[in-house]
Amino acid sequence: MHILFFAQLKDVARCDRTELPLAGPVEANALWELLLEKFPGLAGHRASARLARNGEYADAKTIFADTDEVALIPPVSGG
Repeated sequence: MHILFFAQLKDVARCDRTELPLAGPVEANALWELLLEKFPGLAGHRASARLARNGEYADAKTIFADTDEVALIPPVSGG
């Protein structure tokens, strides 16, 4: 799985992208747990960051596969 980090999440992860191999499909909560194992600093952002799968926002029931591109998107404000 290809993971992309944006804005302050990129700073926390200390990279703008990474690869995360999966043994099989996982739901959003399981994906978050895998991400937190690799990037513990993301814990403080979990409540506000959104996951997007292949260019579309994901919800808690979204199933993620090893071939997906996943973006971690922090809150965005406009003006």
